[in-house]
Amino acid sequence: MSSARKLHPTYPYWLAGEPAAPNHDLEVRDKFSGEVATRVAMADAKAIDAAIAAAVAAAEPMRRLGAYQRQAVLQHCVRRFQERFDELAMSLCVEAGKPIRDSKGEVIRLIDTFRIAAEEATRIHGEVLPMDISPRARGYSGMWKRVPIGPCSFISPFNFPLNLAAHKIAPALAVGCPFVLKPASLTPIGALLIGEILAETELPRGAFSILPCRRDGADLFTTDERLKLLSFTGSPEVGWALKAKAGKKKVVLELGGNAAVIVDETGIDLADAVDRIVFGAFYQSGQSCIGVQRILVHDAVYDDLRERLVAATRALVAGDPKDERTFIGPMISEDEAGRLHGWIESAVARKEAFGPVAVLSRFRDFGQALAQVNDSTFGLQAGVFTRDLYRAQQAWNELEVGGVLIGEVPSFRVDHMPYGGVKDSGFGREGVRFAMEDMTEIRLLVVRTRG
Repeated sequence: MSSARKLHPTYPYWLAGEPAAPNHDLEVRDKFSGEVATRVAMADAKAIDAAIAAAVAAAEPMRRLGAYQRQAVLQHCVRRFQERFDELAMSLCVEAGKPIRDSKGEVIRLIDTFRIAAEEATRIHGEVLPMDISPRARGYSGMWKRVPIGPCSFISPFNFPLNLAAHKIAPALAVGCPFVLKPASLTPIGALLIGEILAETELPRGAFSILPCRRDGADLFTTDERLKLLSFTGSPEVGWALKAKAGKKKVVLELGGNAAVIVDETGIDLADAVDRIVFGAFYQSGQSCIGVQRILVHDAVYDDLRERLVAATRALVAGDPKDERTFIGPMISEDEAGRLHGWIESAVARKEAFGPVAVLSRFRDFGQALAQVNDSTFGLQAGVFTRDLYRAQQAWNELEVGGVLIGEVPSFRVDHMPYGGVKDSGFGREGVRFAMEDMTEIRLLVVRTRG
């Protein structure tokens, strides 16, 4: 059966919670075969403006939803994702070229993300704040709570079409923020399927819009002052340019990296380290912002690890992502493959490769290895294989990254952990609870008691 039959022939976009298909202008191709797998409706500036207006109108009804109502919406999504598991996985396999085993893994993470959000929806806490820190505040008491920030704008990337959209959508629903989402034009189907399931709930009209559109038509997602937050995941060049145009709204950026892993000489299990490094470097054809790109190995174990790493890499199966045996599928487009090939051939100064490429190098001093990891404009996550507790602590203290993983590659992520980077890798944190904090404002109440 051809891949095109795995998807519907066409998909609408979602405008103010309703399907609309004024056209089918966007061709979505099977990334392995190159065939047109389906066609998707594209939103124009008028539709985007209407979606933002609907989100503004929905802000108050969304704010009034009880925690149990927000939780019920998220729980409904969890159930429906489980029921449509195979459909969601195959959509990823086709539109992203993601090997089917990895596609199933991403659907599991989608479910995890919404499940975590459902739990957190009833745990948006505030505090009682004692005010009597000096005589002038005698008779005063205070407390604060979190309130939804308002309409949000989300722009998600192509490499995790389900779960990176989920990391924006689920926290917004948990706190009661309406949103407009622009999925990547190369991989819009996953987000549109989430829209289908959200449309089955009793969310207020205008609570969500999911609008594939051309980049030159998406300016309102960034510049419109009615939107109170922009959350963008994608390339550093685009992300920082959007921040410069975003105006007064809060901006959260999850950008790129050239993640490093350090392997020291303290008696670690080299077979285990190699297994994890191969996963980190070549999983999803390296198209992950925390994919391993730099491997720093102590001189004492370098030769042994290199031999093991080359053998393990040669054993990887590349091919049709629908085959359960496939580990490396296609890159997202021929242009991206050509860019990576040129990068390798020209050996330009290190930037984010965003492909199945890693560079192996030696070190003798652990402190120098840490300095080498820090010698980068990026700082997302780093991995360290060591059995020395003090070195692990040193790495945590000194590495200029958002997360340090001991005995693991930087490519590891669990969906409730604070995830994000420093330097050119962005700012703010994803991870459901932390995204919820970004999507809320603190509102203080002070009470003066006379007498």
